[in-house]
Amino acid sequence: MPRAVRRLLHLMLFCPLHKGLQGRLPAIKVKYLLLAWLGVLIFSWIVYMQYASYAELCRGHVCHMVICDHYRRGIISGSSCKALCDQRSLTLHRCMSTSSTHQVYIGLWKERPVVVKCGVEDPAGADGAPDSVLRQEMSLFDKPTRGTSMDEFKDMLHSFLKVNLGEQLTLTPLVDRVIALADVNQDSKVSLAEAKSIWALLHINEFLLMVALQEKEHTPKLLGFCGDLYVTELVGHSSLYRLEVPHYLKAVVPEALSSSLNHWLAPAWPRRARITIGLLEFVEEVFHGSYGSFLICDASPHHVGYNAKYDCKMANLRSVASEAVVRAFLKGRRCETNADCTYGRDCTATCDRLVKQCNTEVVQPNLAKVCMLLQDYLLFGAPSDLHGDLEKQLRTCVTLSGLASQMEVHHSLVLNNLKTLLWKKISNMQDS
Repeated sequence: MPRAVRRLLHLMLFCPLHKGLQGRLPAIKVKYLLLAWLGVLIFSWIVYMQYASYAELCRGHVCHMVICDHYRRGIISGSSCKALCDQRSLTLHRCMSTSSTHQVYIGLWKERPVVVKCGVEDPAGADGAPDSVLRQEMSLFDKPTRGTSMDEFKDMLHSFLKVNLGEQLTLTPLVDRVIALADVNQDSKVSLAEAKSIWALLHINEFLLMVALQEKEHTPKLLGFCGDLYVTELVGHSSLYRLEVPHYLKAVVPEALSSSLNHWLAPAWPRRARITIGLLEFVEEVFHGSYGSFLICDASPHHVGYNAKYDCKMANLRSVASEAVVRAFLKGRRCETNADCTYGRDCTATCDRLVKQCNTEVVQPNLAKVCMLLQDYLLFGAPSDLHGDLEKQLRTCVTLSGLASQMEVHHSLVLNNLKTLLWKKISNMQDS
């Protein structure tokens, strides 16, 4: 290093220091060294935890192997099978899984980002060998059996939808929609592989809701499927909050700190108000919709997303349950068989978890649960001339109780008051 550069560094580092501080410099260096080592240890621990979580939760290679094996053997079919298994134009990239049995990936298909979801058997239930995984997965595609006629398959679909959505006048058109979706090659026939695939998919709660709500603005679009793997549009922001603290750091990161950071990272208030209006519209969509009513059992910020235009999109529908299923549970009937449940492989545990979330001591309607979420999301940064009225409306909303069907007028009044209040404010704001 040139002498002039060394002298310049010496002046910059040491001349500003007080002479007494210069005398203590060795001790200060030791303190900084200890802090540096502590930082390295913490960083290494975080990296290790990230790797361990990834290895445990991300098993997309297993999902790909099972699906493509069944496809090549003619057991399953789907509009995405060729792209996934033959052309390799549907690829899995970033892992978003939070459960080892529910695989979620951001992928690429036809040069556009998509979300790919599929299920994998619990690794604890298998011996780890690929053959054992394949054998367990075979049970997913055991219906309908060979020899089932088209009329019999339609009756199977109608009975299944009746159990899971309730007695609705629109079930027959919904059966026709499912048949059209299953007919991948559009030859006006449904092959056994196509029927097995759509039957397995309907037992996934989120897929069933996507089919029933596919015309709704705030539901992600279904783009394709292969067996029980399905592809949806990518929601640009998959959570209301941009910062999500990993579970292994929640014990050391104060909740107040993460909340403050999320407030700072959040979109401008008019944009949050626009997202809120979309979320309220989704509550309307699932309340007395064309195929019955649905209950939002877990109104988590991690289930509600939005796109680049700040339009609300439900990033995760797994926590939404049919009111018919919840009512059956409340009457003492448990979801213990595939005929009674649409919650995937771990049917009983998942169904029980969802209905228990909805079966509080006093059942909360969807709107009350959403308003509890919005109290933190919407009130911070709200315009001063609106803050008081908005807080009052949200407080009224949170106190709603009982099933919405039992208090329809009051439910609609509170919801419309909230939407009107927000629209009136943002309609003249530049950032809306």
